[in-house]
Formats: sequence, C-alpha cells, structure tokens
Amino acid sequence: MTQTGKLEALAAALKTAFPDAVLGTRLALGELTVIVGRARIADIARSLRDDPAWRFTMLIDICGADYPERAERFEVVYHFLSVYENVRVRLKLCTDAGSTVPSIVSVFPAANWYEREAYDLYGILFEGHPDLRRLLTDYGFRGHPLRKDFPLTGFVEIRYDEEQKRVVYEPVKLPQEFRSFDFLSPWEGAHYAPLPGDEKAGRKAG
Repeated sequence: MTQTGKLEALAAALKTAFPDAVLGTRLALGELTVIVGRARIADIARSLRDDPAWRFTMLIDICGADYPERAERFEVVYHFLSVYENVRVRLKLCTDAGSTVPSIVSVFPAANWYEREAYDLYGILFEGHPDLRRLLTDYGFRGHPLRKDFPLTGFVEIRYDEEQKRVVYEPVKLPQEFRSFDFLSPWEGAHYAPLPGDEKAGRKAG
C-alpha cells in the first residue's frame, strides 16, 4: 500500500472508531492532519498506540499556536510516528485560556515536558498532568511569552544589583518615548562616503 493509501486508511479508521470526536481530516503534501475534540484526545492517543494495525509508539512533539481572533484561541498540535508502518499523523484540537485539555502523560510519558512547555509559553492548562509548572521561564515570571498579546518588552526586567549582590527584578522602564523616524536624525545610521561610479546612478539614460 502506498503512503497516501495508508494515511487515507488511517483517517477512515479514526472516523469509524471515534465518530463523535473526529471533527475533520485533511491530507496534504503527504501528511495527515486530524482535527479532534479535546475531551477525547487521551483516548485517541491510546488507540493510536495500542492498535496493532498502526502502533504509533512514538510521540514526536506537542506544540501550541495562538489565534487571538478565535473564540477558542489556542491550538494544541500533537505529532505521532509509527515506526512499524513508517507513517506520521498530526492531531489538532482547540481550546481557550479557561478550559482544560486532558493530559496524555499517562499514555505517553514523553508528553510531560511538552505539556509543561505549552503551559509555560501559552498558558494552556492540561488536566491530570502530574506536575504542571513552568519549564522555560524563570520563577515569578508574569504572563506567557508566545501569546500574541504578550508585550514585546515583557513586564519585568532583570539586572544584577551590586549593592544587594543578587539578581533583582524590576518593572520594565522605557525612558525614551517612541519616536517616529523621519530619516533626518543623525541617529538613523552612518553616512558613507560615495564610491567611485556612484555619480552615474543619478544620470539619465542616453
């Protein structure tokens, strides 16, 4: 069976097994994406792992995406690999800042740090996770830095204080107000001496 045939068969099998949870499928560029309801994500992951016809035994990644204009602004994306069939599948589900997503750590222990990363960077809550705390940002960090509404400057800045002999956190300070550049200020950059031949650029052709 061709790879496309395998992916089409997998899509059909998931629709049959989870008619209420599979919301849509898309096959493009040799990859299968399955849109699922978040309530059944752990059941679907377990089925992919345990079904002897597929044996998706490897969780490659879990990542997030933020679409603030949507009612359910976050997507959680799961990538699985079946070494047995040499095929990959991508599962997607949607959630919002106040709703929880069932953790799949009990099905794939490798999901532990992936889910913590999605929580840290997006604020996505995983229900049933054994230790849902920040992974990449520092203790006391405010906000979730990969959300589209997170300010580019952040909320706090850190520096080493010589008097206190420790790292201190302070609110971000922007002493210079935003300026609209008019390209007349000497701050705009260096002015280089013309090179031989530059004078030809101003001549009219002919």
